[in-house]
Amino acid sequence: MDSSDMAFRVLGPLEVGVGGHPAALGGRKPRMLLATLLLEPNTTVGVDTLVDVLWPGSPPRSAVANVRTYAHALRAEIGARVCTRPGGYQVCLDPAELDMTTFEARARDGDLAGASALWRGPALSDLPRSPVWEPTLARLEELRLSVIERSPVVPIADLRGLLAEHPLREELWRRLVQALHGAGRPAEALRAYREAERVLAEELGTLPGPRLRTAREEIQSSVFPVCQLPLAIPDFTGRADIVDDVERHLATRPSAVVLTGPPGAGKSTMAVHIGHRIASSFPDGQLHVRLGDRDPADVLLCLLKSLGVNDIPETLDERAARYRSVLARREILVVLDDAADAAQAMPLLPGSGRSAVVVTSRMWLPELTGAVTVHIGELADAEAHELLTRVAGPGRVAAEPVQALEILRACGNLPLAVRVAGTKIATRRSVPLRVTAQRLADERGRLDELTAGSLAVRTSVTDSYLRLSPTAARAFRFAGMLGPVSFPGWALAAVLGQPDADDIADTLVNANLFAASVDTIGTVRYRMPDLFRCYATERLSGESRRELQTAARRVLDGYLARAAHAAARMPVAFFGVLPPHENALISAGDPAAWFDAEMPSISAVLDLAERLHLQRHAWRIPAMAAPYFDLRGRHGDWQRSHEIALRGARDAGDRHGEAIILRNQGQVALYRDHYADAEASTRQALRLFTEAGDDTGIGIAHAGIGTTSRIHGDYPAALGHHRRALRVFVRAGKPHLEAAARIAVGTVLLAQQRLAEADRWLTGARELSARIGDRHREAHALQRLAGLREPAQALDHLTEATETFQHLGDDHCAAYARQHTGELFLRTGDRARARDLLTESLAAHLRSGDDSSAAEVSRLLVELA
Repeated sequence: MDSSDMAFRVLGPLEVGVGGHPAALGGRKPRMLLATLLLEPNTTVGVDTLVDVLWPGSPPRSAVANVRTYAHALRAEIGARVCTRPGGYQVCLDPAELDMTTFEARARDGDLAGASALWRGPALSDLPRSPVWEPTLARLEELRLSVIERSPVVPIADLRGLLAEHPLREELWRRLVQALHGAGRPAEALRAYREAERVLAEELGTLPGPRLRTAREEIQSSVFPVCQLPLAIPDFTGRADIVDDVERHLATRPSAVVLTGPPGAGKSTMAVHIGHRIASSFPDGQLHVRLGDRDPADVLLCLLKSLGVNDIPETLDERAARYRSVLARREILVVLDDAADAAQAMPLLPGSGRSAVVVTSRMWLPELTGAVTVHIGELADAEAHELLTRVAGPGRVAAEPVQALEILRACGNLPLAVRVAGTKIATRRSVPLRVTAQRLADERGRLDELTAGSLAVRTSVTDSYLRLSPTAARAFRFAGMLGPVSFPGWALAAVLGQPDADDIADTLVNANLFAASVDTIGTVRYRMPDLFRCYATERLSGESRRELQTAARRVLDGYLARAAHAAARMPVAFFGVLPPHENALISAGDPAAWFDAEMPSISAVLDLAERLHLQRHAWRIPAMAAPYFDLRGRHGDWQRSHEIALRGARDAGDRHGEAIILRNQGQVALYRDHYADAEASTRQALRLFTEAGDDTGIGIAHAGIGTTSRIHGDYPAALGHHRRALRVFVRAGKPHLEAAARIAVGTVLLAQQRLAEADRWLTGARELSARIGDRHREAHALQRLAGLREPAQALDHLTEATETFQHLGDDHCAAYARQHTGELFLRTGDRARARDLLTESLAAHLRSGDDSSAAEVSRLLVELA
């Protein structure tokens, strides 16, 4: 065998090359014997040492013979290089033939790259590590690390591998940080620094040394990180749940979050606040740009320059591609403030990597697929109060708590409005909050008061308004006429004079100028925040009065038609007169539920009708709502609406309409125990009904006067009026009204203690009501008959009456039935059930404003206490 061309390698797996070909070294023990000799080349290694390497702790009796056999086998493969010496063995070689000695020579000579190149992995990595080898291997490893640490260039992968073996080697961490930074990977470099910082702290309890810290500072002083976020507002208040939600979404990269909401809601402030909170998670920094109406190509030009890109392409698509490529290699938070639409924002989103973007917009941007949308609205009450306190000063707010709440209500809890109000309070130290509250109470000057230098609610809303199409802008203006309430879509179409306005409403909802909701009957409704409505009203000042009246008349016509349709279908036949109205509407919905949903809007349009002197509508709509007021016991709404109605009927010169309204006012005055007012109104109505020749109205007016006469104890007069009413209803063929009149006669007879006659009249009324399907009058008859029955039967009557009233939605009459049932239980000694029923009836009487009944029930409850 020619052993002149041989190479021995221990810096990695053990290898011997003979003539360029690997030698077969046999099993593990011959290889471990040769490795032991190679670690001490040209030096005799004793047999005892070799035995310790091959059989640590328990050698066989034939160990020495076995060593001789292994040495012989090695000679057969690599020739006489393995020599027998007295007491041991030696490997004979030239230092240039062994990679270990070559490595040591190159390291001494400064050939660092050549020295490092000899290593193929940990020394003797394919063999079990013997304690005998440890000193030599440790010296080699230390020398290897020293060479690497002094080498000008070390592959990043090699550095990571070495750190896996030597995590406490600070110089390796420094080299890795520098290598990553030099490779254009500053985010990874800073992550590596943070990892080194953690390991050193946990394992050694120390901080990084000056050389490693300097490496980090070199990264931070270069182009990255960019730091473009504006100053965070120190008094950012509330919305912790939204902040946490957004931060959670931004933790998944790449990510995009859209903060959308109305003007003045604090979207930009929140984006900056969140950006500062999570800045440390984006080591390459934060970009911030206000979009407005800017071209996305121009925005990309600025962004690319901020990212250190000099060779910027010409087209939008090319710039967007370059921008995404840069972001893919970095960890940057991008804040895009006030995006006009999705087309503007789309090219500015990251495509991959670990960057994220926060977009703020006055618009909903559903086209930004993959982005998470978070709506920012008004502040919660407690949050708005806290913001006002922080801006205006805790002492000022605490000194006038009621006025502070009034200010917040006028601001609609809109953050911008609250901030402006608080700023003005803080600067006007001698002016009490009462003055600010009074100024804000006047809607006509509210937006003037909510202006402080460059902070102005009007300016913020104007920015949104000017972005609307002419049609949407007109809809926004005219919707301000509909008042501080929600309104259905048909009302918006009516104010515009169009058959349908769903698309326009959607546009305004998308612009966050309308809020959409669904009411209890499934109708989509829209509402303008009060401050936006004040702005819309300002914009209406340029419209002619005739145009405003025309628009309002269309809305009022719609409400009149719908109210007439609902009134005609109420579950209880109304004991009154409805205005004549041709009704072409067809609806299967619950009429009382329709009134429930629409009553705030009806009240608002009545104010509108009065302001614009549309008298016909001003009295007819409340008259159509009277059956609902009666059924639901809405006495306050009844009274307020009919005050407007009476003025409207008189202004219109409609004396029959005046009679209808006066009769209704008499009825509600009767419910509220204002008996003199009730009789005066009803007698006026009787005179006008007589003048108009309205027999039904005459009968109803007589019935009303009969009731006040009974209450005053003038039973003969009461009977006279009720019997006249009865004759009118019978002659007119009005069975529902006839049943009511019969109940009224029976009630007077009952008051006179003419019990048998009362029983006949009330029983007849009950039977008539049952025949015509008038469950409401039947329940009334049962309630009166209960006073003529033994307790058990009386309880059955009252229970049936209560259930009927509840089924029909008549809470007022149900309260009376519960009161009578409670009185029955009180008489029969069941005090617990009496207390429960009287408590329920008291609450209902208080809700309806029936002070007399409430006082009577309260007296009974005191007796029970």
